[in-house]
Amino acid sequence: MAEHEDFRRTLVHGEAALKQIKRCEVPAFPRHYELWYTYSAGFDQKLNTAINEILRTRGKVTLEETTYLYDTFLSPFRLGDKLDQFGSNFSDQIETMLGSIGQSMEVNDDYSTTLSELSSELGAAKNAGAVKNVIHQLVKATAVVRASHKEMEDQLKESQSQVAELKDNLEAARFENLTDELTGLGNRRLFDQTMTRKVQASSGIGTTFCLIMLDIDHFKQFNDTWGHQTGDQVLRLVGMTIKNSISALNIAARYGGEEFAVIMPDTTLDEAIMQADHIREAIKDRKLLKRSTGEKLGNVTVSAGVARYEQADTAMTLIERADAALYSAKRAGRNCVMSEKGDFDEDRMVS
Repeated sequence: MAEHEDFRRTLVHGEAALKQIKRCEVPAFPRHYELWYTYSAGFDQKLNTAINEILRTRGKVTLEETTYLYDTFLSPFRLGDKLDQFGSNFSDQIETMLGSIGQSMEVNDDYSTTLSELSSELGAAKNAGAVKNVIHQLVKATAVVRASHKEMEDQLKESQSQVAELKDNLEAARFENLTDELTGLGNRRLFDQTMTRKVQASSGIGTTFCLIMLDIDHFKQFNDTWGHQTGDQVLRLVGMTIKNSISALNIAARYGGEEFAVIMPDTTLDEAIMQADHIREAIKDRKLLKRSTGEKLGNVTVSAGVARYEQADTAMTLIERADAALYSAKRAGRNCVMSEKGDFDEDRMVS
């Protein structure tokens, strides 16, 4: 059953996390367990790279390094800190722009007063010399205004550039927060948010969508036989193949560990089954090579389960049906696609 598979998979990662905690002799605080569980599951490639470098150098991670790694890669305040910094920088830019505008307004007020005074002087001028003096003062005052406007224009352009850069940085932070570092697909957070939106949008208005859940066959065997780096290579290969096999309207995400998900808007169940089988075939056709030696490691296969949103569904019930179909595919021999209706084509099996 799906629950049993989840229990087995998460227990493996949990035991590996506890083993690392004991090995490094750090307190078994929840955050330390989270750090090593994430490392074992391979959810964050940058975290794994940082930890592997420390392990290669000294063989164990100290308490100080554990705290640093958690704060750097997993702390829930990371995005908040970036948003706070964005807000602070944006406020600075707004304050600078308002100061420049205020200064320009003062210059304009002075210019208006000067024009009024010069108008009176011009009306009272008795000779060419007096008129020339008024014109001289007018040119001088106009030059001041022009310089002020030019300064404000330059400041506004600079602020516009800074705000555009801040916007890009904020978008990058948001992208990072919703992207799985290893595969480049959406992460679990993006998946959960998208599922919630899709269910809310579809509820009561008659629209529907389909969900494909995919799991790499015998993934633990790859890790145990070839090591975590090759396992990461497998995850990247599967993620890239899924991304290249779907349209821009579909949303692909790494659901967790070696499991992936594809959300397909405005799609019938039969269309989603065909798409899932297309992805399965594309992955099966990819040849896996060990990068360090060029050794051929054979083919990677996946099993897939497909379910269609119904009006009574929540995100959880739809996921459960797709997951149940996935594990039906596992029980049927792997490297095949099953739907919630139990559809199965024996010609799609590979022994």
